[in-house]
Amino acid sequence: MKRSKWVRGASWRAALAGAAWAWCASAAAATEPPQNSSLDAPLFYQLLIGEIELRSGRAGNAYEVILDAARRSNDPALFQRAVEIALQGRAGDQALAAARFWRQAVPTSTDALRYQTQLLLALNRIDEMAEPLAAWLAGASVIERPGLIAALPRILQRASDRAKASAVVESVLLPYRDAPETRVSSLVASGRMALAAGQADQALALARRAHDDEPSASGPALLALDLLPGLPEAERLVTAYFARPGAEPAVRLAYVRMLTQSQRYADAIAQLEIVTRDKAELPEPWLTLGALHIELKHPREGEAALKRFIQLAGNELPVAPAPVAPSAAAAAADDNDDDEPAPAPSPQPRDLTQAWLLLSQAAEMQGDMVASEAWLAKVDSPQRALEVQSRRATLLARQGKVAQARAMIQSAPERTGDDARAKLLAEAQMLREVKLWREASDVLQTANQRHPNDADLLYEQAMIEDKLERYDDMERLLRRVIELKPDHPHAHNALGYSLADRKVRLPEARDLIRKALALSPGDPFITDSLGWVEFRLGNGDEALRLLRQAWSSRPDTEIGAHLGEVLWALGQQDEARRIWREARGRDAANEVLRETLARLKVGL
Repeated sequence: MKRSKWVRGASWRAALAGAAWAWCASAAAATEPPQNSSLDAPLFYQLLIGEIELRSGRAGNAYEVILDAARRSNDPALFQRAVEIALQGRAGDQALAAARFWRQAVPTSTDALRYQTQLLLALNRIDEMAEPLAAWLAGASVIERPGLIAALPRILQRASDRAKASAVVESVLLPYRDAPETRVSSLVASGRMALAAGQADQALALARRAHDDEPSASGPALLALDLLPGLPEAERLVTAYFARPGAEPAVRLAYVRMLTQSQRYADAIAQLEIVTRDKAELPEPWLTLGALHIELKHPREGEAALKRFIQLAGNELPVAPAPVAPSAAAAAADDNDDDEPAPAPSPQPRDLTQAWLLLSQAAEMQGDMVASEAWLAKVDSPQRALEVQSRRATLLARQGKVAQARAMIQSAPERTGDDARAKLLAEAQMLREVKLWREASDVLQTANQRHPNDADLLYEQAMIEDKLERYDDMERLLRRVIELKPDHPHAHNALGYSLADRKVRLPEARDLIRKALALSPGDPFITDSLGWVEFRLGNGDEALRLLRQAWSSRPDTEIGAHLGEVLWALGQQDEARRIWREARGRDAANEVLRETLARLKVGL
């Protein structure tokens, strides 16, 4: 019985504490001079009743009581509590009403304006947002206002009607377009709202105006970056920003991300070399630089960048760690003094797994299989176990131990439901690396039987069928991928390129490749395909323009083979040989390059 009374008493005290919450939240700090409390007896009991109603599940009653208390006392904390109670009860209109009463009671309250704006947005009452947004901006200090203007697109990013939200922001920012301290931020904010509303051309025009007004400002360049690669002319604004001294490294790294996503690796490397020169102490750019060099088959440059990353990340380069003798280990343990406090834990080191894997790949490219395995041995990440096993399996397969390599992948543990699929894909990719096309096709057929309608697996099998010259099967698989994923650029490109390379259905091939380029603007491999089909159609000058563009973005061996052939056909033999030599230096075993040189009977 006593235990039951204690529990009830504790519950009552908890309710009492909750009733005083709002008043306590706005009480003065203990260090300030004592002031008379505004919490008189009627207000105290009103708060108590409101909290008891809320705890009893009657949120509507609680809201009415607390809101009435807020209006009687003009206490901002009580208005905020009323808003929160309404939101807890999913009563958006009541929450908005409380925020409006709050603004009437405390017109200078930034919190009230913020709540009112966010509630109007959540209730999709975009037309009503202009007044509180304008008041919010007007109430901000001169120092705070540019930052608040810059934040408006983020505040309104969830608006259901982007065009209407853009118009609201445009009207709200009009008074700040001519003030020197807010002109650029206003133009950029309007541009971001235009972009969100699908008005890319208008966004670019605003970015240009902002850049012309203040060429050293990063905001216009960042807006232009968001317009890429869909609006290629925006890149001129980005490069103009970088042409001035003092360009922010963060903006340059954002540009690198865009270039990398567009597979413009050569351009990305050029930008990273600037970053690693000007901010050599930053580790992450070195990792990205190393990865891109590996992708472009520059193993020595990639290795150097990756080792620099490891050094900057606070780790010594692994020179083959010497084994510690048991006696030495025991002696070290005996030296520990149990009476001394334990040393403070050292900061967690960066995860170097990606660097180890890339260094293993760089060593393999240079034919050093022992070093490649040594780098793999450093990886101790269960999440990357299959990737490590796949790399080891590829090393074995390159040495002719294909059965052992396949067994290694097949024996990898399956930690998640997706691991079985991943193992089949890894086995097929390993077989593809050593050109065992039929075996890879068999594995992918099994994978597609177990995982039907998997677009990625279907695409992989289509690429293998192309190698086996089973073109009907390849086309059937690619059309199925397009049916499943109409926005799959590589499926459109692969089918179009195959048709162009075989000189069949060339107009259809061009349509497919143009569709692919629309889905992935600026992709150098798709640009290469379009140049190749134009060449097949007899449009040499257009083919040359496109292939030069692709080669400058991604100096890949196959692109070089195509560019060289077009140059050769147009009578520019010296430049063709130069391109072919450079392409051969990247990958002398490339089949497309070797076939091209043999067919044209060209010796380098």
